Amino acid sequence: MADWDFTGLRALYVNCTLKKSPELSHTGGLVDASAAVMRKHGVQVDVIRAVDHDIATGVYPDMTEHGWASDEWPALFETVLAADILVIAGPIWLGDNASVTKRVIERLYACSSLLNDAGQYAFYGRVGGCLITGNEDGIKHCASNVLYSLQHLGYTIPPQADAGWIGAAGPGPSYLDEGSGGPQNDFTNRNTAFMTWNLLHLARMLKVAGGVPAHGNQRRAWDAGSRFDYENPEYR
Repeated sequence: MADWDFTGLRALYVNCTLKKSPELSHTGGLVDASAAVMRKHGVQVDVIRAVDHDIATGVYPDMTEHGWASDEWPALFETVLAADILVIAGPIWLGDNASVTKRVIERLYACSSLLNDAGQYAFYGRVGGCLITGNEDGIKHCASNVLYSLQHLGYTIPPQADAGWIGAAGPGPSYLDEGSGGPQNDFTNRNTAFMTWNLLHLARMLKVAGGVPAHGNQRRAWDAGSRFDYENPEYR
């Protein structure tokens, strides 16, 4: 098929750079490369730079109910719920995901007990991926943390759902620095392209199928006593 059309899908990239707008974000450069492919094929793409928003620390949906004076997460969460595809993008610091990435994942976790109309956890039927940048080692470690977190919350993870660029390990140029070689790196470009297309394919498959089948994974039904053929002496 020469012309892939994913009209009707919506994607959200959360850029977890530590730099406020309009400062240059190297992570944003890799986000733009992936998002351009999606936009080319009809996907509505939203990009949030998390650090530009007042996202409170905590593990509740609205932290103003727990002592914080302000919290923009409840409003941002509406965009999260509207997206069929979620890509968490962020930098490596000290070999791990940056603090902003951790905070975003914590706030996603805060909303993971919410249910959809089928009685499943709210993130079911959506797909997740991640992009990692930096000038020190740790792409696979950071990606494994993000992707594990997303699937644990209910997102479906397609094959090869991560990509990144770090250049030479140790202090050196970042992705968009002149002469870094980042935007020309074939390994990064290939992985970013594969990730983007795998997210698109799986998101459309789930959309056409109406999401993940709602049997054996409904919290209300479990709480009401259904055990979905799960045999355990404790329940007999």
